[in-house]
Amino acid sequence: MHQWQDYNVKVSFYRAPYLVDIDKIHGKTTLKLDEISVEASDAWRKADVLLFNTGHWWSHTGSLRGWEQMETGGRYYGDMDRLVALRKGLRTWSNWVLRYINSPLTRVFFLSVSPTHYNPNEWTSRAKASTIAQGGKSCYGQTTPYSGTTYPTSSYVNQKKVIDEVVKEMDSHVSLMDITMLSALRIDGHPSIYSGDLNPSLKRFPDRSSDCSHWCLPGLPDTWNQLFYAALMF
Repeated sequence: MHQWQDYNVKVSFYRAPYLVDIDKIHGKTTLKLDEISVEASDAWRKADVLLFNTGHWWSHTGSLRGWEQMETGGRYYGDMDRLVALRKGLRTWSNWVLRYINSPLTRVFFLSVSPTHYNPNEWTSRAKASTIAQGGKSCYGQTTPYSGTTYPTSSYVNQKKVIDEVVKEMDSHVSLMDITMLSALRIDGHPSIYSGDLNPSLKRFPDRSSDCSHWCLPGLPDTWNQLFYAALMF
């Protein structure tokens, strides 16, 4: 939490990558699609402005998966269609907002999907040629944004459709900040060659260490903040 006493303002970050609760049940880490934790609920209800976000955590597999089983309707699942799970989780969140956030003074925003760039087949032939030339298999070595106003294809499109659908159902309770397309164009905005350890023999960073989901270079996150500020002042 950061506090600016001169303005009586507190800004807090509450980590809940799935928005819904995660708990240990029968010794297994369980993603509870029908519940939001009491701790999260209490923290969120105290805020005057709420900015929510969830996205690619729902698609993680293997050791990157943040849970061992899912629970919904009293039944347990080792896994399920991730879009179905995302929709169930978002509906739990939307029901929470509609139930607890009823003050006209409380503003609620949802930041749309932040895309990743692990698959060079998703962008232009120019970018693919550049990646292949460097022996990369991800966003490694990309130094310029995608040229254009639309992104050819991606794995996050269906996630975005689910989020758009649920937020739209909430009518005027939540403002959607759609940063997906402008972020998709920034194939160069990740740590890329600046992540991992330098390979002395190749004199470059190995592409396997490229982080193509976080935005650690300046520019794009700053744009999100400017848009958020403008929305707050609207």
